[in-house]
Amino acid sequence: MSLNDELLAQLGDSGLQQIAGLLGTDTATARSVVEAATGTIAGGMARNAENTDGAQSLRSALDQHVDADPFSGDVANLSRDGEGILGHVLGSQGTEQAAQGLAQFAGINSGTIMKLLPLIAPMIMSLLANRASQQNMDAGAVANDLNQEQAGMQTGGLGDLLGAVLGGIFGGEQQQSQPQQPPQQQQQQQQPTSAAPGTSNPDW
Repeated sequence: MSLNDELLAQLGDSGLQQIAGLLGTDTATARSVVEAATGTIAGGMARNAENTDGAQSLRSALDQHVDADPFSGDVANLSRDGEGILGHVLGSQGTEQAAQGLAQFAGINSGTIMKLLPLIAPMIMSLLANRASQQNMDAGAVANDLNQEQAGMQTGGLGDLLGAVLGGIFGGEQQQSQPQQPPQQQQQQQQPTSAAPGTSNPDW
């Protein structure tokens, strides 16, 4: 079962309806956005785990999320945790770029996507942490697992979206076509800039 399937199963119909309410859309669109958000965050983790330091850093961070229950936790605490995770995985600018890409994909305001991403990130960390713990994965196995997750999403329109978003954040053939930040989005995100995306972040 993929991380996206696990996430949707944990959310259930009620959780998906809550996300649809947050996004101001229907549950079918919400499901597509969750899938795209999962692919973006998991893809970012895979990119960070391409080198040994990044993989070991991620594996250590997963140990802190084994007993977490982000599916029934306080939203404010969940968002704070998620912002930290996104800072390590995508960087603050990369998170904004991801939100803009997902917003264009779904026809939803990027500011709303910026509220969703910090909620999804701890859920993915928790699911991956439990998988790594149950299967006794080391850093290399976690990196391989994330690569398989990323490969499984490279189909159809979603694959094109993830390629464009992750390519823009981490560098790649789509880097030249990054969308410009709208002025209101620049004001919304005032978090300190994290380590540059694509480099390891040893201090989770």
